[in-house]
Amino acid sequence: MFRRLFLNIWRFNNQHRAITCSVVQGYKQAGGTKSSNFYKFGPFYALSLWGTKQAEGSEPSMTTKELLIAKADALNDQGDYKQIYSLLSGFKDKGDVEILWRLSRALYKMSQNASDVEAKKMVFEAFDIISTALRLQENHWAVHKWMAIILDAKSSCEGLQSRLNQLYNVKKHMMRAIELNPSDATTFYLLGNWCFQISELTWYQRKIASAIFGKPPTSSYEEALSFFDKAETVDPNFYSQNLLMLAKTYLKLQKKEEALKYLKKTSEFPAKTDEDQQAKQEALKLLNSM
Repeated sequence: MFRRLFLNIWRFNNQHRAITCSVVQGYKQAGGTKSSNFYKFGPFYALSLWGTKQAEGSEPSMTTKELLIAKADALNDQGDYKQIYSLLSGFKDKGDVEILWRLSRALYKMSQNASDVEAKKMVFEAFDIISTALRLQENHWAVHKWMAIILDAKSSCEGLQSRLNQLYNVKKHMMRAIELNPSDATTFYLLGNWCFQISELTWYQRKIASAIFGKPPTSSYEEALSFFDKAETVDPNFYSQNLLMLAKTYLKLQKKEEALKYLKKTSEFPAKTDEDQQAKQEALKLLNSM
């Protein structure tokens, strides 16, 4: 009973699978134009580039690394996470943070469509990889962002008390990611969602949380709104769910005019994914109810 209650409290509104990091838009060749062929390269080609003819322990050339990362980011845009894993998994022992956080991202996203057993394995592997990245470089924004996401998923696999106990750490990593990169809108969105869900706790739910792990986390709809609004300021109209959450937060604050503004924006958002379509449908439902 308690497990179901709190897993419903803290689920980011099933937003994890929608999260995407800011990605490299394109890498240039020596002549200054985008490569039209490197997207066709496979993992074995990349492996031949990365270190097979270099002295042990030597760093790969920046050109090689940029090609590999750009390939991974292009595949991420296409949603081909298995191919990213195939491309990058051979390099996880290189100690390169840029490779490690992208590999953990791919594993996490793969876990969203896997069976429970396989998803747990993927999440735990992703956590080991992102933990290594954090040990290597503490001041990398994407490492903290994905540590927050993956830590929450891992603690969820471990049970209710573990997840509750990690809520503070999840927020801590989000805050550190924002501190290191205040231009990433999705991290502001995630933090806004964290605040919104915590604000939804009723008095008896807080009492249960207190009995389980002491002082429960606190937040407010005003705090959630500040993060959703900041996300929209950083990257206007970047995400249908952020528009929807702005509307829902304004409704919680009894600000109907502002809520209507963002419900209309959500309903008019060009749907490119199932999640966009879900946001539009929910916005239309709320508009009709008003």
